[in-house]
Amino acid sequence: MPGAGGTTDQDVEKLIELLRRRDPQAMPLLFEALGRRAFGLAYRILGDGPEAEDVVQDAFLAVWRQSDRLDSERGSVAALLLTIVHRRAIDSARARRKRAVHEVSLQPEVDALDEVDVAAAAIATLDGAAAHRSMDLLPDDQRRVIELAYFDGFTHVEIAERLELPLGTVKSRLRLGLEKLREALKARTSSDVR
Repeated sequence: MPGAGGTTDQDVEKLIELLRRRDPQAMPLLFEALGRRAFGLAYRILGDGPEAEDVVQDAFLAVWRQSDRLDSERGSVAALLLTIVHRRAIDSARARRKRAVHEVSLQPEVDALDEVDVAAAAIATLDGAAAHRSMDLLPDDQRRVIELAYFDGFTHVEIAERLELPLGTVKSRLRLGLEKLREALKARTSSDVR
């Protein structure tokens, strides 16, 4: 499904101008550059190919609709697209879980979303290999909480219940793990510049 992609982030940023002009060639080029990463992120969260494809298509459409507002000084189009994919995949996973809960039980589901946008962007901008290497460096308790929150779509309350931990412990582990991921991203970015 997704395009390959030997395109650099700089090439992707050059697409901003094409997108802003609504050039018909912009979307195929953007998809070639980021389609694989977008699909990989959506699939990692959802575990379902067709559902991940739908999320990716919706995200690319959202970027197209907002293309007149793109500005490279506000952030990369890659980070924007992957953040949209991440959020929509999480929403889709939660909706699926909510439907399953209603089919099995009449218990109301708590939907308390406690997002950390910086973390979502950091995770979204890491390429797959770098993300795995960075996640492998985390202590097991921090990695597990991040996986449940950002890849499986659980809220902090749901994670606390699932792991039988106090909510404050879940939030602390998430914060500490995300700080370590952010440091890994900074180290990766500074080594790429050299």
